Amino acid sequence: MAITEEAPPGAEVTHTGVPAAQEGRRLSSPLVLTLTLLLAVLAQSPIRGLLGTPAMQSWMTVFVAVTVQALPFLVLGVLLSAAIAVFVPPSFFARALPRRPALAVPVAGIAGAVLPGCECASVPVAGALVRRGVTPAAALAFLLSAPAINPIVLTATAVAFPRDPEMVLGRFLASLLVACGMGWLWQRLGRTDWLRPPAHGAHEGATKGEAFWNSVRHDTMHAGGFLVLGAMAAATLKAAVPADWLRTAAGNPVFSVLALAVLAVLLSICSEADAFVAASLTQFSPTAKLVFLVVGPMIDLKLFAMQAGTFGRTFALRFAPATFALAVGGAVLTSVVLL
Repeated sequence: MAITEEAPPGAEVTHTGVPAAQEGRRLSSPLVLTLTLLLAVLAQSPIRGLLGTPAMQSWMTVFVAVTVQALPFLVLGVLLSAAIAVFVPPSFFARALPRRPALAVPVAGIAGAVLPGCECASVPVAGALVRRGVTPAAALAFLLSAPAINPIVLTATAVAFPRDPEMVLGRFLASLLVACGMGWLWQRLGRTDWLRPPAHGAHEGATKGEAFWNSVRHDTMHAGGFLVLGAMAAATLKAAVPADWLRTAAGNPVFSVLALAVLAVLLSICSEADAFVAASLTQFSPTAKLVFLVVGPMIDLKLFAMQAGTFGRTFALRFAPATFALAVGGAVLTSVVLL
């Protein structure tokens, strides 16, 4: 039998059945905010001293610069990718692609160059293509190319590297090469039982307006959060890591390439913003930066999770390592020829 605590005679009781005196003693959001602001005021001298150090000023400069430069491209990319995912029917892609898989792969890869979209949008769109009967090889080529070589990403790369137009061309060629290569590789070696087609769309049951704004909110939260993490990581590398360490790491061609490839996977920055992070890593070679730009939009932590959730873990465990290896190799090969 449950035992309830009765309020003293004459005590005010709230609608929850708890005496007002007890409820008033509970922590609430306004109280927590007030306490936080009070602590900040009391500790303002130590905080001001910390922010005034040269290392912290350098950190804040890099963090703000990367975030402010990348934010407009991120917002524009999220809006356009949501519009494509919601208002462009997947049947359009099915009708536009050739029936022969070998020809459908490069056509799907090139289609990514004219359709703005980030990684968060490319995975559900690729899933919709597979559900509508598009050959998986072509859908996977589109999945990899769309977030890597669309106009917004290439424009952001040109803004981030104003004196290096070869970086824009290198990113386009290497990413398209890898996307088509993975499509043809899946056509050659992929098995039907490795790929679990998604059963339904992400926004089924909602109106187009609701689906659009839900997609915008979802992608903004995810992409914005990873942009902040990426800007923080870039600022920390510039301000906290000794310059000698970075020069040593960047001075080894093999280690610098692998280091930025792994960093791209871990940071999981949206493709509309990653060029500004790469440009801030001034100690590293153009080859290592190109590897960072090619690997990031094709395989990172959030992409692996989305691919596993959409197509199955069996698919992701095979597709992700192959994509990583081919992206690194394709970027290095493109750099040798072009940069």
